[in-house]
Amino acid sequence: MSETDERNRRWTLALGVDAEDGGAGASLSDSDRRMSEALTALYGNGDEAPKKGRGGLGGSAPRVAKWLGDIREFFSAPVVQVIQKDAFERKGLRQMLLEPEFLATVEADVNLIADLVALRGVMPEKTKDTARIVIAKVVAELMERLERRTADAVRGALNRSLRTNRPRFADIDWPRTIKANLRHYQPEHRTVVPERLIGFLRQQRRIVDLDEVILCVDQSGSMATSVVYASIFAAVMASLPVVATKLVCFDTAIVDLTEELADPVEVLFGVQLGGGTDINSAVAYCEERIERPSKAHLILITDLYEGGNADALVDRLARLATRGINVIVLLALTDTGRPSYDPVLSAKVAGLGIPVFACTPDQFPDLMATALKREDIAGWAADRDIKLVRPET
Repeated sequence: MSETDERNRRWTLALGVDAEDGGAGASLSDSDRRMSEALTALYGNGDEAPKKGRGGLGGSAPRVAKWLGDIREFFSAPVVQVIQKDAFERKGLRQMLLEPEFLATVEADVNLIADLVALRGVMPEKTKDTARIVIAKVVAELMERLERRTADAVRGALNRSLRTNRPRFADIDWPRTIKANLRHYQPEHRTVVPERLIGFLRQQRRIVDLDEVILCVDQSGSMATSVVYASIFAAVMASLPVVATKLVCFDTAIVDLTEELADPVEVLFGVQLGGGTDINSAVAYCEERIERPSKAHLILITDLYEGGNADALVDRLARLATRGINVIVLLALTDTGRPSYDPVLSAKVAGLGIPVFACTPDQFPDLMATALKREDIAGWAADRDIKLVRPET
């Protein structure tokens, strides 16, 4: 396609195409027409009132569900979030999410889960049951995607230089075990029957030797997706016997969800999205619960828009770092890894020698492994082209 054709295509999509119109719209592909229809359904054609016979999202759950699927197909996650937010405001989709019939048809993802968590307080009981099913489905998919990598990355109690022939199931080295048992392959069952297991030798560690990991998560509305991912990771790490994991969520109030970590869905239903932000008070709460500073890792997940005492927060973080606590600030934990944050406060925190950056869920397991080994976080980020916030000059 020539540069002129591409420019015309973009203008046609931007201005919208009437179903009955020819002209420039006739040159659009089927995919482009579907994209145009998805945008026109929400934004119209630039007119104050939609034309007679034109679409719009309407009140049909199947039609809206298809529309939601279309926008996710054609646009990247950040754009989808903007469009979905506009749809909530312009078309009343937020009210539709309170209807179990619609909720059962919608294509669920992390962003939808964040919306459901935010709406939990105004949901009728019949809708909460459906919402739990939808949330549980997405949580299960995320756990399947992230659990193994996270477990492998943070299982610091394994000494991989030593082997044992009597490993625990979780410690089996499957590639070596399969290779050692290939002569026991059963063609009729298309499987290997392992007569000898090879695994990693587990180092015995007492509770007092365990690393402490505290995920302190900002649950203000702008951090909604990060809250979902942080809750999933907290639940995964809490299931590992090699780290002591706590989850603390906050806005102007503080919610300690550590006791709920066995059930990630229950964790998400304990989150209160929205409200103001008092980061300093939340960090103070976490500081009081750190038992072994030399083995503690505080992962503060926030955009650093502080509604409380910013100077006190900087002083407190400096004190934590001086005590030997491994402090890391994540400005976002999202699929895009592109945060919106307070540049002034983040630069001050970076000036303390504390790494300040954003990362994606796929990067988080490796980040935690690096943190638990107390290796250079800045070097780890640089190797992955992750931009760290620079200290103020």
